[in-house]
Amino acid sequence: MDIEFTLHEQAFREDVRAFLRDNLPSELSERISLGKRLSKEHQVQWMQILDRQGWLAPGWPVEFGGTGWSAVQKHIFDEECFAAGAPKVVSFGLKMVAPVIIKFGTEQQKAHFLPRILSCEDWWCQGYSEPGAGSDLSSLKTRAVRESDHYVVNGQKTWTTLAHYADWMFCLVRTDPEARQQRGISFLLIDMRTPGITVRPIITLDGEHEVNEVFFDNVRVPVANLVGQENQGWTCAKYLLTHERTSIGGIAQNKALLSRLKRIASQQVRDGQPLFDDPLFRLQIAEVEMQLMAAEMSNLRTLAATQNGDVPGAESSFLKIKGTEIRQAITYLISKAVGPYALPFIEDELGYGDESLLYTDYSSAATYQYLDARKASIYGGANEIQKNIIAKMILEL
Repeated sequence: MDIEFTLHEQAFREDVRAFLRDNLPSELSERISLGKRLSKEHQVQWMQILDRQGWLAPGWPVEFGGTGWSAVQKHIFDEECFAAGAPKVVSFGLKMVAPVIIKFGTEQQKAHFLPRILSCEDWWCQGYSEPGAGSDLSSLKTRAVRESDHYVVNGQKTWTTLAHYADWMFCLVRTDPEARQQRGISFLLIDMRTPGITVRPIITLDGEHEVNEVFFDNVRVPVANLVGQENQGWTCAKYLLTHERTSIGGIAQNKALLSRLKRIASQQVRDGQPLFDDPLFRLQIAEVEMQLMAAEMSNLRTLAATQNGDVPGAESSFLKIKGTEIRQAITYLISKAVGPYALPFIEDELGYGDESLLYTDYSSAATYQYLDARKASIYGGANEIQKNIIAKMILEL
């Protein structure tokens, strides 16, 4: 693979930069740089700007609203968005359930759900993990019993990100308790406004309400909301998870964080000299940057291999492992560089208090990013599980 960008790709990068200069609201980029909360309205605002440009779903086929970009163009777009301080596009609808609907859904499901995902009319969450069924996802217990033209769903999901905002959930349920674990699971689309659904917040270490537990008490779901075949939902789940894990690798996000680390290290003075001039600290930066460069090349190869719409293979597990480890290393070094400025959040700093408060470019973001990165090696399938996948699918152990 040629690691040099072509003239066409360089021109595309300039087009993306021009679009971001003209269309990215300064309020959003400032909130990102300061590590302040983004509300649902903030996120929808940016997604609708991208939708009007036709750039919201670059990974979709053109006939459903995709851009037709090459793998390299998608990479450039992500890189420039993170560098400009654009909000990260919420992936549950666009990058997770949409590819499953496109691959396995009925024509009616495609016609109904895909336009509403693009327009942000429907906000999605993921109903996978349960108490006792996280990394061992096939052990899930939530039941769906068919009664005529509905499934009746009972059970519990946990760590459900943004469920308190969601209009819909894509959910794994057990439809055949007698079958082998993976063979008795189905993939349902559940309207979160259906009677019998209760959402309760889980407050995480960084003080955020991002995740939830969700309870189902005799929730009736139309059979028409089954994606794929009954008891074959594990196929949908695996397809979705490979897309999710590739995204979790977060090469563009890590490059933006690395730039932030270098800027902070050049500004922070220790013992009369910039921290960046400390040979040991500079070595730590160099080590993580080399790992990131290698991961970027691997990511581009993976994207190029899936240019025709094929799903990533076990290489997505490599990307998930390395991408999350690199993010954790960078955010640790940022916190180390910021030193005493890396204070825990207070409510005002999160953006719900006095907006006249002064913020530095890094103090309020450092702790949030460090704490948030701790969970990255767990969600989407813990890194230990990814190593098992690699051993089984590539090493044949």
